[in-house]
Amino acid sequence: MVAVVSDYDKIGGAPTVREAVDRFYTVVLDTPDLKPYFDGIDMARLKRHMVMLLCSVLGGPEVYEGHDLADAHRGMGITDEHYDKVGDILVTVLRDLGAPEEVVGNVVTVLGQVRGSIVEKPAEAAG
Repeated sequence: MVAVVSDYDKIGGAPTVREAVDRFYTVVLDTPDLKPYFDGIDMARLKRHMVMLLCSVLGGPEVYEGHDLADAHRGMGITDEHYDKVGDILVTVLRDLGAPEEVVGNVVTVLGQVRGSIVEKPAEAAG
């Protein structure tokens, strides 16, 4: 019998997930057009939710019990452009932490699956 190793285990488990979330929000909050989305947000609480969510996405033992993604993001006016930027930051952080490309690809797949629950409006046309 072959033991199945989760993406969570492949990247190093909880310590790596916590580090990824810390690095992710450091970059996001240093990005001028993303920072306003987080005004007045309890970042410690948000980070805890993101750790649970990422653990769940990666097949770890933590189960995400936060708000439904659509409910949590409703009314924020998140654009396709900003969603892509946040996704790119997460992918970069995971790669910087040594996540295998297979794991990164799985995360990208999930980002695609939940996009419709988070993006509210298309980015403004350039020009």
